[in-house]
Amino acid sequence: MTKSKPADIFLIAGGPQSKNNKAILAGALALIKKKAPSVAYIGTASDDNKEFFLMLRPIIMAAGAGSVRLVPIVRRFDPDKARDILLASDVVFISGGGVDMGMKYLHKRKLIPLFRQLYDRGKLFCGISAGAIMLCRNWMHWRDPDDDDTAELLDCLGFAPLLCDVHAEEDNWVEMKRLLGFFPQGTAGYGIPAEGALRVAPDGKITPIGSVPVRFIKKGADIIIV
Repeated sequence: MTKSKPADIFLIAGGPQSKNNKAILAGALALIKKKAPSVAYIGTASDDNKEFFLMLRPIIMAAGAGSVRLVPIVRRFDPDKARDILLASDVVFISGGGVDMGMKYLHKRKLIPLFRQLYDRGKLFCGISAGAIMLCRNWMHWRDPDDDDTAELLDCLGFAPLLCDVHAEEDNWVEMKRLLGFFPQGTAGYGIPAEGALRVAPDGKITPIGSVPVRFIKKGADIIIV
C-alpha cells in the first residue's frame, strides 16, 4: 500500500425508500480517478447474506465499479483471502443489516486494525444503512432486544468522527435520541433520511448529499433539533 492521507467517508442512508443510491455511489467512486475501480464488499451486518450481496452488487456496478467482491468474513473465513481482497480493492463498501452483528464479526476476525490501516493510507470507505453507522463513533447493543433499558454503548470504527442514524424519520429518530443520552451536554448527532448521505472529510467537515440531514444536540434533559 502506498502511503497517503485518509480519504473522505461516504455515509449513505439507504433504506427501502431510497432510489438514489447509485447516484451517490457514482459520486464517491468518481473520487478514485480510475476507470472501473474495484470494490471489496463487507457483509458482516447481514451475516454475509448472499441474496443481499446479489441485490446490492448490480447497483454498485451501475455506479461505475469494475468488480465487486464479497469478503468472506462470517462464513468460510480465510484471513489471507480476506486481506488480499481488501488490499487489492480501491474501495471498501460496508453493507446494511445489524450494526451489532456487523461489528461483532469485525472484532471476532480481528480485522479492525487492518481496516484502520487501510483508512489511514487513503482507501475509500463507503457505508450504507447499518454500514454507515459502523463507520461512525458509536451505536448501541441491547442485552435484551425487548428491553430498551438494557441498551449499552457499542464502539464502532470511528473513521467518521460523529454519531449518526439512518432512514429512521418514520419513528422520529428514537434510537438517535437514545444514543445521545449516553453522551455529555452539547454532543451532536445526525439523522440521515432516506435519499440522503453525508460526505465526511478527515478533518470532520460534513457535506450533505441529497435529503437534508437532521442535526440533534443534547441540551439539558432533552435532545433537540438545531
